[in-house]
Amino acid sequence: MNIIVTGASQGLGYALVRKLAQSGNHRIIALSRNSRKLKELQKTCAAAYEQSKVFPLPFDLAAADYQPALQSILQCIDKVDILVNNAGLLVRKPFELMTDEDFDTIFNINVKSVFRLSQLLLPYFSTPAHIVNISSMGGFQGSAKFPGLSLYSAAKGAVVVLTETMAEELKDTGIKVNCLAFGAVQTEMLSSAFPGYKAPIKPDEMANFVADFALNGHRYFNGKTLPVSSSTP
Repeated sequence: MNIIVTGASQGLGYALVRKLAQSGNHRIIALSRNSRKLKELQKTCAAAYEQSKVFPLPFDLAAADYQPALQSILQCIDKVDILVNNAGLLVRKPFELMTDEDFDTIFNINVKSVFRLSQLLLPYFSTPAHIVNISSMGGFQGSAKFPGLSLYSAAKGAVVVLTETMAEELKDTGIKVNCLAFGAVQTEMLSSAFPGYKAPIKPDEMANFVADFALNGHRYFNGKTLPVSSSTP
């Protein structure tokens, strides 16, 4: 299958690309703004899995023009079977100190990039195809909320509703759209926001789940948000 994973230079995205590369059956475009880490990921996969097909795509999802990314994608694949919108940005700051710039940055990366990349790729999705949007339990209604994450949680809540509406509008195209709302996973982003906190799930463990869901979840779900958390709301 032809698979695109955003936010692939670290955390879950990095682990997910490695997991998907194991079989050698997939062409995986690993997208992130960090070109050095993407090249390291490609080399790591090639060394571990001889048949791996990982294509690094350095690109900043905050960019005004997505056409360069599209052209790079089409140089590697002509159709997209799976898109995992995993890229995210977490800013932890008290609500009263949040700025307009914080709002725009957080929503651009966590929400607008999902909209822009998914829309741009619409003519190139296979039938069937699966879009997997990554949200958070912070954006899941009724779950526990944490101080300092107002805009992050709001953005992840927007991803949940965007998933539902995308699935409705695309239901006649053969494109299925689902969302996974994560609890705590021990990623670099989590460690930066909550120094010293140890999450119960490691990126490699979560990657196993996400890889299977990306490949098979569209057979059972469409327009759904699944909470993936070992704790209760």
